[in-house]
Amino acid sequence: MLSILGTLFIGLIAGFIARAIKPGDDKMGWIMTALLGVAGSFLASYGGALLGLYKQGAAAGFIGSVIGAVILLFIYSLVMKKSGSE
Repeated sequence: MLSILGTLFIGLIAGFIARAIKPGDDKMGWIMTALLGVAGSFLASYGGALLGLYKQGAAAGFIGSVIGAVILLFIYSLVMKKSGSE
């Protein structure tokens, strides 16, 4: 339970930092940025566990969460450009 809360908290912060790192103008609000950050944190946690970087159930580190969030921001921007929503 505590690792999930830690992942959520780190993900919120990681989303905003990933948004500052990633170049380009993403037209999304702070809620969507936070959600993508949390999803990136979970991606880093579970992906890192699959690769053997983290123990099963352990929260990803801050840098891993930011990298996961940046990856999801790039995927999000690609999907939005293809769908013509921007």
